[in-house]
Amino acid sequence: MYNSIKKTVKAIFPKSFLNKHELTFRYLYYQFYRGRKFQCNICTNGLRRFLRTKEGERICPCCGSLARSRRLWDLLQSGYLRKNLKILDFSPSRSLYRKLKREKNYSYTATDFSGEFLADKQYDITDLELPDDSFDLIICYHILEHVEEDLKAMQELYRVLKTSGVCIIQTPFKEGEIFEDPSIRTPEERQKHYGQADHVRIYSVGGLAKRLTMAGFQVEVKAFTEKPGNKNGFKEQEYVLVIQPDIPPFAPPQCENSVQVPFHQPVFRGQQNP
Repeated sequence: MYNSIKKTVKAIFPKSFLNKHELTFRYLYYQFYRGRKFQCNICTNGLRRFLRTKEGERICPCCGSLARSRRLWDLLQSGYLRKNLKILDFSPSRSLYRKLKREKNYSYTATDFSGEFLADKQYDITDLELPDDSFDLIICYHILEHVEEDLKAMQELYRVLKTSGVCIIQTPFKEGEIFEDPSIRTPEERQKHYGQADHVRIYSVGGLAKRLTMAGFQVEVKAFTEKPGNKNGFKEQEYVLVIQPDIPPFAPPQCENSVQVPFHQPVFRGQQNP
C-alpha cells in the first residue's frame, strides 16, 4: 500500500513541491501510525507499527527512515560524533541529512553525484576534488555497489580521510565471494543478477573487507543481531564496516610480477541487543 501511495503522490505533485512539503505529508500520514510499541530513533516518534514495503523493509512513516539508517544513527551516537568534526556523507538518507545538517557542533557536508538525494555538493567518489586529509568522519553507505571502479573510490576515501579519521561503510551483502561480471551491462541484466538495475556487483562481507585492506585501511566488521519485532525496527542481522587508515594505499599491479600489498585479516566484532 505504501508503495502505491508513494507512486500516486509522485505522479500528482512535482518533485520540487514534494521536497519542500515532504515532512508535512509525512506528519499527516504518521497520525495513522502513532503509538508506543515501537520508536524511530532518528525522529524519536512513537509508533504502533512501522510501514512495511513489499520487499519487507521497515520504514518510519513520520521521517521516512529505513532500518539501515536507524542502525547507522545508533552507531554514530555510540561515540563517533563529537564536537568540531568535519563530516563527509555520500548520498545520505533524507532523514539523516536533516538530522545531521541541523547540528551546529560539527561541519557536515553531504554529496550526491546522481542528483537524486539531498546534498550540498556533487562529488565523483572516484575523483574527489578535495585536499588530502580533509575529513574526520566519512559515511559511505550503499555507494560502492554502484561504482564500477570501486578500488579507485576506496583510494580516494583513503586520501581525503584524516590519518586519525574513521569511515563507516555498508553495502548489500551475500554469502561467499564477491559476485561481479563486467559483461553484465544493461539495467535489466543488473536487476536480474545484482538485485537492482544500477548495481554493478554484490559484495560479501569478507570480500569488501579485503578490498578495503588492499586500499590501505584497517577494517573492523561490526555484526549486529536483533530480535524479530525489536522496538527500533532494526534488521535482525546486519553488518557494518568501520575502517581507518592503516598502511600505504594499494597501487594496482601494472605487470605480472608486481608486488601486492599483503592482506590484513579484518577484525570481526559482534553485538547483540535485547
